Amino acid sequence: MSLAIISPGRNPKVWIDALRHHQPDIDIQVYPDIQRPKDVEMALVWQHPPGYLSSFPNLKLISSLGAGVDHILSDPAVPENMPIVRIVDEKLTWSMTNYVIMGVLNFHRQITRYQADQKRKVWDMSHPEVPVKVGVMGVGALGGDVLDKLNYMGFEVFGFGFSEKSDFPYPYFSKNQLGEFLSQINVLVCLLPLTPETEGILNLDLFKKCTKGTYLINVARGKHLVEEDLIPALDQGYLSGALLDVYRVEPLPQEHPFWEESRIQLTPHIASVTNPLAASPQIIDNFNRLKTNRPLQNLVNRERGY
Repeated sequence: MSLAIISPGRNPKVWIDALRHHQPDIDIQVYPDIQRPKDVEMALVWQHPPGYLSSFPNLKLISSLGAGVDHILSDPAVPENMPIVRIVDEKLTWSMTNYVIMGVLNFHRQITRYQADQKRKVWDMSHPEVPVKVGVMGVGALGGDVLDKLNYMGFEVFGFGFSEKSDFPYPYFSKNQLGEFLSQINVLVCLLPLTPETEGILNLDLFKKCTKGTYLINVARGKHLVEEDLIPALDQGYLSGALLDVYRVEPLPQEHPFWEESRIQLTPHIASVTNPLAASPQIIDNFNRLKTNRPLQNLVNRERGY
């Protein structure tokens, strides 16, 4: 029984070392040099080539190398009955929340503005704080923690999701109340799972419903944002700025207009990065559960998309 690591563009050595730290005798094969495809029963993947998983006739389990699984669910070659698991790590939540708080505080205390003033040697003490009301789209483990921490810091917070919730601890809006949700806030955080229903949700029509000058933070998936709509939304004043960590094409192409747009801050998909040493025990556990026909941990619900 073999485990395959398939993560083009990433160095697999850290994962190999982490997995063998916990189970030294584990049989690991690494893309693209997989010599025994018939032995592969579990695949660890991140942005695998579409259709490639059909190369393994005895594949029984697919594991994402992160919390997200849209790169797996979007591959039509993955059988509908193939179990998929993902990484669940408290450190991922901690890192994501810290990143979002950084973005909110940057907007609240106008740090980007003062950095520009410094370069121009401008001393401007006016409006040192922007009043902030934060809305989080997607209130699962990550979004819920963001709301809790921002609420603790004294910010007004609001949640939005695609299902009804009767006992949510903060003001909550379901999918038919999107306009009302957007009217309450001036910082919009996207932490939605990527599904057919949420792809492209951050578009010009949505931005037109925002409070004028809303600040956008997208840390979910690049496909949530219709990228060609962002600069027009900034030009027309629906948004005042954006902090982006995810993009439709990664790395972001050199010719992309976001590079030169001062109202958009970019980071290279680092808001919350999986730690192989911390995550590998989950992988080993599921690998051994697969061998002994025991229930799998962190199983993905395909209908919900996570």
